[in-house]
Amino acid sequence: MEEEAALCNGFEALYLAAIDSDVTLITGVPGYPVTSLMELFLKTANPSIETAKSSTEIAKSLTETANSPTNIHSSTYKARWLTNEKVALEIALGASVSGKRALVLVKHVGMNLLSDPLITSVTHTIGAGLVIIAGDDPGVKGSQNEQDSRWYGRLAEVVVFDPVGPDAAYRSLRRAYELSEETHVPVIIRVTAGLEKSEEKVRRLPASSAVHPGFDRSIWGLRMVEKHQHFHFKVYPVLEYEAENTDLNEIKKGIKEIEADVQTQEHRGIENRGIENRGIENRGIENRGIENRGVESRGIENRGVESRGVKRIGIISSGFAASIVEDALNKSGCYPEVSHLVLSLVNPLPLQKIGNFLKNNRRVLVAEESEPFIEEQIRISGNVCGKKTGHLPYGQIMPNDIEFALEHIEEETAPVPLDSVHTESGKKDRATICEDCPYLPLYRILRIPDVQVAGDMGCSVRSAPEPLAAVDVSFALGSAISVACGFEKKGIAVIGDFALAHSGILGLLTAASEGYEVLVLVLQNEVAAMTGGQKVPDLRKVVEAIVPDVSFFDLDGEEGKEDSDWEKESKSITDQEIGKKIGKKIEKKIEKKIEKEGKKPAPVSELSDLIREKLALPGISVIFIKGRCRKY
Repeated sequence: MEEEAALCNGFEALYLAAIDSDVTLITGVPGYPVTSLMELFLKTANPSIETAKSSTEIAKSLTETANSPTNIHSSTYKARWLTNEKVALEIALGASVSGKRALVLVKHVGMNLLSDPLITSVTHTIGAGLVIIAGDDPGVKGSQNEQDSRWYGRLAEVVVFDPVGPDAAYRSLRRAYELSEETHVPVIIRVTAGLEKSEEKVRRLPASSAVHPGFDRSIWGLRMVEKHQHFHFKVYPVLEYEAENTDLNEIKKGIKEIEADVQTQEHRGIENRGIENRGIENRGIENRGIENRGVESRGIENRGVESRGVKRIGIISSGFAASIVEDALNKSGCYPEVSHLVLSLVNPLPLQKIGNFLKNNRRVLVAEESEPFIEEQIRISGNVCGKKTGHLPYGQIMPNDIEFALEHIEEETAPVPLDSVHTESGKKDRATICEDCPYLPLYRILRIPDVQVAGDMGCSVRSAPEPLAAVDVSFALGSAISVACGFEKKGIAVIGDFALAHSGILGLLTAASEGYEVLVLVLQNEVAAMTGGQKVPDLRKVVEAIVPDVSFFDLDGEEGKEDSDWEKESKSITDQEIGKKIGKKIEKKIEKKIEKEGKKPAPVSELSDLIREKLALPGISVIFIKGRCRKY
């Protein structure tokens, strides 16, 4: 069957790979950067190549074979947003043991939530293929931290793919489902926003069979300790073999290295068998259109000779960082001797392949985002540099970082801490509260002397810096209530309705059953405002069943009306003016306008009085504060 070619970005490639892999269930929790990937699946309920044309730009570059009846890729699936990552994986596990392939989409912090069932599923075993796509955030553009999901591969002892580009992403997901079913364990694919932005042609493979394995109950014949032994003696060696032999891990040779190889082959009379040209002309090497660099080493042993004066410098990279490396080498043109080991399968680490690469290169730079995952495992060799030696910054990598590292490659430690530059530039990009946020008056009145305020990983976390300084701490999504329970005296927990549904409800149950003293302010805007406006379940009746003292407050007054004059005026307020104008002046304008329109009088002052009243009471109190998000 002839393959189809499509020009698409990395997330579109994953979309196509899921359809071609016969995935029937997609669950996801919204968050940067996976939200846009999930939206591709939500655009069509029963996608095929034809419906994909209307939902994405992918079909514009499909070849004519896409319309051939024998080559139609079709799939029927259910895709839905959920509010908790652990639940999302558990639903997918249920589909897997029923013989249905499943896909789970979460951001990197969501891996923390689903790690419990993930780690247990490895020795428990599953049925049909199950893949988790973890969206990492190098540079912390839309997250509370910059953790690296590849570490969960080592912790759970599962395969982790870290695709360099769209074609690798497509092939990684296709192979991930096969490997998951061969080994009966889930597989992780780590992606970043950089993958979504990269574009290249992707060769689609024939669609997967609709017959997939269910759960094999014979595993219950083993005791728990025997399951663990079985995994390490029977399953993990399969994963290690895959890492060493997959064509997703490849060496791209430098120009001088190719010249040395060609001369060696000519000397030995060996015919050239498929070495790709990275910019060398008239040497009988096939030119496959890759500029200057990008040569694949397809099974030919790296035999570059130092006697010919080739400096043995190598780079090991994974994921989108590999594209950054290639761009930097292509643009500079100053490092023709550098060979590049690109890893798209990073756990288990292909130690034999890497060992050979280290032996053949005098100095090796490891370029990866966000943490030194690969570097930590191989730096004992002594000729490795990267983040740990200061040659590269932690987190996101830029082309100038690669150039800096190569300039100082001969030094044991780099002379300048590069991340200080990134930190200063990042301060200008700090996200702030929207200027027309209905909760701005609330954040102003939260500054109560001697009262600690726990925020959450919703919009409220943006009120922590000056000039608002409304919340004191904010640790994780859904954590506000539990954190406030630990305060020395009764404090305030500010939590969004999405965070409450995510995991905050557990903190509320604990507070109510154990008799903690806390005032909970639930910001009820009915959407996940930070991640795309996804709908949030209404938990008011649930909360009323848990807590006797529940109040409701509507900041907007009547629903369904256009923005009032004061709301329109607030849109012109700059971030610098918020701290000055959000006080008495704005509150008086709000009160006058609301009285004129016949809505509930003086909401800001009444809300302030209500908060102080509830703080004075013993036990737990909850106030639902309704405010319409102006973005959605």
